Amino acid sequence: MSEKIRIDKWLWQARFFKTRSLSAKMVSGGHLRLNGNKIAKPAQNVSSGDVLSFPQGRIIRTVRIEALGTRRGPAPEAQALYFDLTEKQDPVPRNPRYEGKGRPDKKERRALDLSRRDGVF
Repeated sequence: MSEKIRIDKWLWQARFFKTRSLSAKMVSGGHLRLNGNKIAKPAQNVSSGDVLSFPQGRIIRTVRIEALGTRRGPAPEAQALYFDLTEKQDPVPRNPRYEGKGRPDKKERRALDLSRRDGVF
């Protein structure tokens, strides 16, 4: 029989969430998929080879469980617990700041204030 561990505990040990209660909220909120099926119980058991999908920040993370941890160790130890299947995404560009588009910064606001004081509208 293969070993199993609670999903909220594994997510915490693999350092996807800062606290175990945050990982439990993610699972109970219905935001996590285990092998393509939504789960809503933090006590759901997982084992090696299972695939998890969940949102983290602005991306959807997809990971395959490689090992079950015994403790919440340092980052290199936590990264050995899973294989990341998430597709690499280009970073979302920030709002354009050219040709006067976008919100002015402090220097540009000062220049606008000075030009308005001179009576040029």
